[in-house]
Amino acid sequence: MDEIRVSRRAALMGAGAVMAWVASPARALLQAVGEVPVPANVERLIGQMTLEEKAGQLSLMPSAWGGGAALSLNPASAGPNFQQQVEEARRGQLTGVFNGNGATMAKILQTAAVRESRLKIPLIFAADVIHGHRTIFPVPLAEVASFEPDLARRTAEAAAFEAAGAGIDWTFSPMVDIARDQRWGRGVEGGGEDVLLGKIFAAARVHGFQGTDLKSTERVLSCIKHFAAYGGAESGLDYNVVDVSERTLREIYLQPYKAGVDAGALSVMASFNELSGVPATGNHWLQTEVLRGEWGFKGFVVSDYTGDEEMIAGGFAKDGRDAARIAFLAGVDMSMTSGLYRKYLPELVRGGAVPQAQLDQSVRRVLALKAMLGLFDDPFRRIDVKRESARSMLPKTRALARESGRKSIVLLKNDGDLLPLPRSGKRIAIIGPFASGLHDLVGPWVVYGDDAKSVDLATGVRNAIADKNSLLIAQGSNVEEPLAGGIEAAVTAARQADVVLLAIGESQGMSGEAQSRTEIVVPAPQQALAEAVAATGKPIVVILKHGRALAIEGAVANAQAILATWFLGTETGNSIADVLFGAYSPSGRLPASFPLRSGQQPYYYAHKPTGRPNPGKTLEPYKAHFRGIPNAALYPFGHGLTYGKIDYAGLALSAQAFPRNGEISVSATITNRGKYAAEEVVQLYTHQRTASITRPVRELKAFRKITLAPGQSETVRFTLRAADLAFVGRDNKWTTEPGAFDVWIAPSAESDGVHGQFELTA
Repeated sequence: MDEIRVSRRAALMGAGAVMAWVASPARALLQAVGEVPVPANVERLIGQMTLEEKAGQLSLMPSAWGGGAALSLNPASAGPNFQQQVEEARRGQLTGVFNGNGATMAKILQTAAVRESRLKIPLIFAADVIHGHRTIFPVPLAEVASFEPDLARRTAEAAAFEAAGAGIDWTFSPMVDIARDQRWGRGVEGGGEDVLLGKIFAAARVHGFQGTDLKSTERVLSCIKHFAAYGGAESGLDYNVVDVSERTLREIYLQPYKAGVDAGALSVMASFNELSGVPATGNHWLQTEVLRGEWGFKGFVVSDYTGDEEMIAGGFAKDGRDAARIAFLAGVDMSMTSGLYRKYLPELVRGGAVPQAQLDQSVRRVLALKAMLGLFDDPFRRIDVKRESARSMLPKTRALARESGRKSIVLLKNDGDLLPLPRSGKRIAIIGPFASGLHDLVGPWVVYGDDAKSVDLATGVRNAIADKNSLLIAQGSNVEEPLAGGIEAAVTAARQADVVLLAIGESQGMSGEAQSRTEIVVPAPQQALAEAVAATGKPIVVILKHGRALAIEGAVANAQAILATWFLGTETGNSIADVLFGAYSPSGRLPASFPLRSGQQPYYYAHKPTGRPNPGKTLEPYKAHFRGIPNAALYPFGHGLTYGKIDYAGLALSAQAFPRNGEISVSATITNRGKYAAEEVVQLYTHQRTASITRPVRELKAFRKITLAPGQSETVRFTLRAADLAFVGRDNKWTTEPGAFDVWIAPSAESDGVHGQFELTA
């Protein structure tokens, strides 16, 4: 086994960890925009601009010369052709474009803007760089499974390096929506179900994209999205309404956005959903009173794709003019795709419906950010065709993709220590629709990456084993349709093998935007394949491909070993093989709970006990559970095994009580009693027994990732302060209340680990 090296920053993440990111130099970037002085040339430009040119600076459009998969990632748009878009740049009708076709395209448009337009204002070039540019890293949900925020910082930094080399100034990332209903397809882009993890990873990714100098040709502007509570959509249906209390909004959903803003994010994207009856794009309380007034945000707000226009169909705006007025007055500075701002803002200002001072302020914010990006100094600073190819998929970047891939894998089950597999001496059958082939590797929401440049499972396994001829491949079924003769061929291969790798799950088209699922199960043809292969009696390792937590059952759930491998990107096959054959001991932990059944959704570990909790595993009548199953997960948040044998013991508290201005130390001894080195994610949970607002059964307050050699023990110590125990009270303000608390140091949210109690005193 290779010894694992954990960065000091990753190891120390826990209580107070978000503040370490907030205190980073990126925070200083906030001081240069908004209501503070801006460059003199920006003020001069505002004085020279017509209303039409000002509206143009607040209008962002999809590139007419789209790059990669851009055209398939959003609804069809009847926009201009590229030559017409170049003319729009000349006339000052564009602030920029997004998802364009690289440096060549950007150079043509930028030339039109800065050499042929009246005011020579540079364009900004944006893109959906969600989990990589050319080199694709694991989907964000998978990467959160690493419990290493510094890994997310490094992959965001690498993505920025590639994207900035291709002429991109601005990325629509990170997506930080809390997702507690796994039916929702866009959970794949976010940080899972937990607030603490969501906050820490939001801050880490902002820091990775932006760094400390936005003028750097290796950095890009980040965009926190989708503001706010997009992940709370009813029934997990994409674009659906969100109706939650202000307390829940503030305590759960708003926290990761604020962490991203506090870490230095300088743009925010309004979400599609309505929030308690008011669309987020037209919500003044959200976009202005909370974001700017309470949080002090100094950057600019952009709508999502036609988000302003969609208020018409939603019944909140009567027409395009009304939609533009509502969105702009709510605090949305920039309109994406619809064209409503450049069409209607000039006449709205002339007619007095929109104050010119507010228009000028939005233009000021946008131009100030362009200045911070260095675009006025050198509009072509990131546009270099030679640099674009020179930065693409470098060996060090692919190595990082492999590292992040293997750290994102979660070992859910390993009965009889089936894993790791030996590199020789066994015939291996890889069976399933994801056994081989350059498809479904990079995952959803990839504009510029390419499955054809990625490593599939069969190639990764073949690279790892000694006898290349000992490998058998059988597709078995298609993803959602049976394959004629597929099961028969798969059973034949299984019978010839010593062990089966069953590569099943979701295609990348089953997760992401507009991909909500009513049943979060393995598709029926693949389940039938699993049952047939299991009937051979051969040992099975299930290798799940998925963009959400799944409800697995039957032969899939009963397999001897199960790996949750998500969508791992460019180095998929090599990352999985590293874990399968013991080059890396799995260290990932679930960022989202795997339910017992689909019908439990939304299920998340930090639920309320209710007045009729069902203690223990025996189901009691008239208690809070569904028929026939407990109110619990099959594999809970935080769960994940290693190749070691990890033992928790010796909970110790520095005191039995502490005051609000004090602190308490909580520790436990973690021992690896196995024969392999292992990384363990040690998790600290609390529960306040009685409060003026009922509290969840558990809340993650800290975690630490440690490395243990065989036989090694380590005492892991956490410090809790009153602020770590705060919640949003009856007045919708943060508070702490004295009382009794349970505390656990445990390997998952539903594991006992070691358990104790303490008091917070007045």
